[in-house]
Amino acid sequence: MRRHSKRFRSLEEKLEHQQLHPLTDAVQLVKQNATAKFDESVDIAIKLGIDPKKTDQLVSGTVSLPNGTGKQVKVLVFAKGEKLDEAKAAGADFAGFEDLVEKIQGGWFDFDVAVATPDTMSAVGRLGKMLGPRGLMPSPKTQTVTFDVTPTVKSLKAGRIKYRTDKTGNIHALVGKASFEPDKLTENVRSFVAEVVRAKPATAKGQFVRNIVLSSTMGPGVRVDAREFLETARKEA
Repeated sequence: MRRHSKRFRSLEEKLEHQQLHPLTDAVQLVKQNATAKFDESVDIAIKLGIDPKKTDQLVSGTVSLPNGTGKQVKVLVFAKGEKLDEAKAAGADFAGFEDLVEKIQGGWFDFDVAVATPDTMSAVGRLGKMLGPRGLMPSPKTQTVTFDVTPTVKSLKAGRIKYRTDKTGNIHALVGKASFEPDKLTENVRSFVAEVVRAKPATAKGQFVRNIVLSSTMGPGVRVDAREFLETARKEA
């Protein structure tokens, strides 16, 4: 059983564990509890009303956070010819083709997201067993297989992130840093949850967003009242 530090238990005792907080209050609490000596990340966990055993109810996609994540994202691009030059000019941390395929086959994974132009996928596809389990495989579904290299690289560097449900029907994602201004963190969370709500599978029945928790790297979780998101979703439907 995991044992938490005295600092963590002290912070947790200040929270009413089951209390639901409006998003703006939850953000303030998370920031107050981020007392570590480094700039803690702020993460969101969403429990969805889906059956994770049914493939037609799995939820995944990408979202560009309006204020970024605060994390420097290492972007790799598989490309050739003019698109290779375009990737380098757009700010890709790594750009190449066969050289990068060989490097990854040798066990190198020092990047956060991979993009591939469609004409490289015959070779990149062979990396599926290595990149897939790490969530690094380029895919049309996440808009990372594309000839639109420049906007894709720039959006990824600016804070576009991937998300997908895990085996228990939860989604976890980074939505910023504790040093962010409260309004910027709030805006990021709203954008992320709205995108997840829009991705609701047609076969999912009942309440879709069951539970939302925000937390900093070293802080306890703070439960967010999901009703405001559900009301917004009803108005947009």
